[in-house]
Amino acid sequence: MPLPSSSSAAAIAAGPAASPLAARSLRGRPRSSPFFVKCQRVDPLKLRAVNGAPPCIPVPDSSLWTPITMPVFGDNKVRKDGTRLRIFSGTANPSLSQEIASYMGLELGKINIKRFADGEIYVQLQESVRGCDVFLVQPSCPPANENLMELLIMIDACRRASAKNITAVIPYFGYARSDRKSQGRESIAAKLVANMITEAGANRVLVSDLHSSQAMGYFDIPVDHVYGQPVILDYLASKTICSNDLVVVSPDVGGVARARAFAKKLSDAPLAIVDKRRHGHNVAEVMNLIGDVKGKVAVMMDDMIDTAGTIAKGAELLHQEGAREVYACCTHAVFSPPAIERLSSGLFQEVITTNTIPLKEDKNFPQLTILSVANLLGETIWRVHDDCSVGHEPYSTLDID
Repeated sequence: MPLPSSSSAAAIAAGPAASPLAARSLRGRPRSSPFFVKCQRVDPLKLRAVNGAPPCIPVPDSSLWTPITMPVFGDNKVRKDGTRLRIFSGTANPSLSQEIASYMGLELGKINIKRFADGEIYVQLQESVRGCDVFLVQPSCPPANENLMELLIMIDACRRASAKNITAVIPYFGYARSDRKSQGRESIAAKLVANMITEAGANRVLVSDLHSSQAMGYFDIPVDHVYGQPVILDYLASKTICSNDLVVVSPDVGGVARARAFAKKLSDAPLAIVDKRRHGHNVAEVMNLIGDVKGKVAVMMDDMIDTAGTIAKGAELLHQEGAREVYACCTHAVFSPPAIERLSSGLFQEVITTNTIPLKEDKNFPQLTILSVANLLGETIWRVHDDCSVGHEPYSTLDID
């Protein structure tokens, strides 16, 4: 091993500031920079042979060196609970976000969302998400455009804050009904919204009860699709309804697969179908009924109720055909006017829905029952974070084709 020259030994003894490498690395930095380190100079070493032995380099006294403390920027990305998982809530449904965080034993992340006087949206994260697995809970419910834009800005803020993974948790996916061209020169807004979420920087999407399952193919990123029916099934199972008296009714032909899977889980109940002809948007006309409902308890199952025109006309037909009671079940309670008047008119024994969309007090009525999907979404978030399968019981996909 070659011995160091006298110039090298002098550089070592003089400390980092005297070495050529340190000089190059510090060149151009102002002395006020937090990375500029001033070290005390040590006298050059005098190398000499003693009794013909090779020269030795004495170790400098440690008291001559000043310990260096590197500056710390921001807070630690690992919380006291030891997880890098972060949940942030938009302004669309903060109560659901809080329920999800409570189920998971976490606290909602600190975020500042406000609107300027001209309507523009401002988003700032109040804590570090660098290297974290971030979940943003924000349904695109009415006002759909406001909430969708807020979600996009939240995703962009997390991406620019160096989050490792960003998952958009969308309990209600707006524009899902615009999933195909039924007439010429129409837009497919569901595909457009999927592109916007992807381009904003989301790495994954978690949605609940899409209007049509093929909308998952509009995303170029992984999509976890969960169903709210298990929550409704658990509630119906707690009611004293004889399984022989049950019949599940699909309010239209498009919902047959959903109703069939629901009936299979509900004691393998028989299935009936309401055939309707739609003459315009939010306008439906019932034509006839396929199946037998006479003397039975009819459970109408749909993914959403908007103006309640379809399900109300279907309930009228079921009563005409001799149904003893009619229950209306849906995952998303959009409840656009005049839905409240139609649902509270006495056609339904009970209207069962979930809290994917927040309902104001003026939309409440005696027959309404709201169930929470917080446990369903919270368990799914944990499984996504842990890279586990989300198709687990009792929150499976219900074998929907």
